[in-house]
Amino acid sequence: MTIKQELIDEIEVLLRYNLETTQEGIKVHHDAREGLIAATQRLFDKGLVSQADGGYLTDLGHEAAKHTQSALGLLSSKT
Repeated sequence: MTIKQELIDEIEVLLRYNLETTQEGIKVHHDAREGLIAATQRLFDKGLVSQADGGYLTDLGHEAAKHTQSALGLLSSKT
């Protein structure tokens, strides 16, 4: 099984969110890498973020970001 670049870009966007607070969002600027701009739009279309250029995580987005960040932490840990 391979992971498509589009999904990797979406994961990268979710990893940028600070899960310690709901008062902090992100903005993906127009001069960001095209893949991140498109990924943020897809996350908006899926209902995970509040704005097409980032904004805040929705409840569903917070859950997705939490799982994504947790999985990365597990995979990055040294055993």
